[in-house]
Amino acid sequence: MGPGLLAPTHIIMLALVALLIFGPKRLPEIARSLGHGMREFKDSVTGDHHDDQIAPVADTTTVVEHDTV
Repeated sequence: MGPGLLAPTHIIMLALVALLIFGPKRLPEIARSLGHGMREFKDSVTGDHHDDQIAPVADTTTVVEHDTV
């Protein structure tokens, strides 16, 4: 790989610095919140709105057929 920001050695060095700064207990929480924020940003840009908190309502109506003679 060429000398770029996404070279494997640069990614490893950034991961080590983040581990030293934030510690092993906070890194998963930070990554989770970053992923959630990126997902919300993508949804707002593309116009997709997913309501995770609202569960779909089940259809509870029953159809009763009457026999006519």
